[in-house]
This record gives sequence, C-alpha cells and structure tokens, in this order.
Amino acid sequence: MGAKGGRAFEGLEKAALVAGAGLLLGACSGPQSALDPAGREAAEVARLFWVMLAGAAIIWLAVIGTAVFAGRFQKTPLGERAGLRIVLWAGAIIPTLILAALLTFGLRLMPVLRAGEPALTVHVSGEQYWWRVTYRTAQGEVETANELRLPAGRPAEILLDSADVIHSFWIPALAGKLDMIPGRTNRLVLNPERTGTYRGVCAEFCGRAHAFMAFSVEVMEPAAFEAWLARERAPAAATADAGAFLANGCGGCHSVRGTPATGTIGPDLTHVAARPTLGAGLLANTPANRRRFVSETEKLKPGVRMPAFGALESDQLDAIDAYLGSLR
Repeated sequence: MGAKGGRAFEGLEKAALVAGAGLLLGACSGPQSALDPAGREAAEVARLFWVMLAGAAIIWLAVIGTAVFAGRFQKTPLGERAGLRIVLWAGAIIPTLILAALLTFGLRLMPVLRAGEPALTVHVSGEQYWWRVTYRTAQGEVETANELRLPAGRPAEILLDSADVIHSFWIPALAGKLDMIPGRTNRLVLNPERTGTYRGVCAEFCGRAHAFMAFSVEVMEPAAFEAWLARERAPAAATADAGAFLANGCGGCHSVRGTPATGTIGPDLTHVAARPTLGAGLLANTPANRRRFVSETEKLKPGVRMPAFGALESDQLDAIDAYLGSLR
C-alpha cells in the first residue's frame, strides 16, 4: 500500500472511530436509556454503573500495564518469592478489596430502591402480551391498559404480578427491572423527578410476541395527573354508535365502563382513544392503525389471544374504528 493509500486508510479508521463513539454516546440518552435517568431509582442505578465501570477500568489498566511492563521493561525473570507476592497481591488481595468495595456500594442501594411512603398505588399485571394497569385511589379503582401515568415528585408504589407466565417490568429511565411472577406480588417504588414520556418494556422472554410488549410512561405535573385521573375515572362518553362493536362480540372480552361491554379478558377500552399507542406500544393510535389492528391482529402480533376480524365488511370495520376513536 502506498503512502497515499495508507493516509486514506488512516482517515477511514479515524472516521469509523468517531462514528462508533457517536453511536455509543447517542445510546446514553433517550426515553429508554438507563443512563439518562428521570427518577431517583434510575439515578442510583446509573451511578452504580459508572462506579462499576470505573472499578473495571482500574483493574483493566493495572493488568494491561503489568503486561506491558513485563514485556518491554522486565528483561530478567523474577525470583520465586517475588512471583508469589505478585500472585498473592494481584491475584487475591487487591481484587478481593476492589470487589468488596463494589459489592458494599451496590448493597447500599437496596434500601433506597424499596423505601418511601407512596403517594400513589398502582397495580400492574403482565399478560400475554399486554399490561393491565389499575390505579388504587380513595374513590375506588381505575383500570386502564398499556400506559402508565405518574405525578412528578411523588413516590409511587407499583405492585407487580402476572396472570400467565413470568414477565419483567422495566422502565430504564425511572428504575431497574423487577420480575412479575404468577402467584406472587412484587413491590417496586418509583420516584419520578422529571416530566416527560418514557418507554417501558417486558425484559423477560414471555412468548412469541414478547418483543411487541411495551408500554408508555408519562410523568406529569401533579395537578395535570390529578385532572387526567379524574377523566380516566369517568365512564365512556362516546360520540359514535357502539352497534358494530357490540354486535361482533367485542364486549365479551373488552370493557367499556357505562356500556353493556363488560368483558375482562382483554384490555379495558373505556378511554382507548386517548392512549398514545395500540397493542402495547406496537402501533401509533391512529384511525388507520386501529382498523388494521382489528382486522390483522394475529399477523401484527403473533400468539395474541385476540382473534382477527379481517372477514368483516369494510363498513363494519369503519364503524368499529369510529366508535373506538370516540372513546376519550
């Protein structure tokens, strides 16, 4: 390779390094980044990551430094006693001290991640492949699905369980993950501090549509949250006819408060039009996507228990979509 070719190769190499660094730094922010915390628990997890990374870097530098020194500067072999001292200190004592310090630092986080007097209690149940969300308030329970709204600056107790298989509840920007186990209720305390919309996911493989089991998390100002909860508590105020929805059996699986639809198998649809997504984060909540999800359910979300209604006439699908779109 000539001098010009060598310089070109070096230029490409530098460009690749810069691009790689940009990608790595870009992954440190966003609505699903554990390194861009928006809550107290996530901030502690991020701090633990950086401390562990620093500890790993110190060990790595020590090992590489020793290897370089031994290869370039240590020209004569060490004696047996010197070798034993190196093995004892570098192989046992120093790693034990560093790991003990990191373990102590990590263990001190456990009380922080479970402490706090909750101002709000929310029961979240994982199901294949969606999330049943129930707010427990003094005025009674309010059920919704596939979205979580929380007031900023107030601790919230999240009670987690599963109706079928093991799921895992994870909102990287707000807290670490916690398993949802059938027959057991686990408790997670969230202290959201920054308003915004974040993404939560199922972090435990739970079946064919595991990758399509997400949910949105909106952290709101307390007054806005209380107003939203009051609206969510109210029954449906649909402006479109429910005939096609009820005639095709949708009310046997879904509930719409204040109507004959009282099913409990699937998500509560009382205010479905106000949710940002459909199918647990699968599609944006638009008329075209609502119609598509009703008619191509199995195709969009393999393994889901809802049957596809693709055999319905176009006017029936339009009527169902119009009704769902009016449920705000």
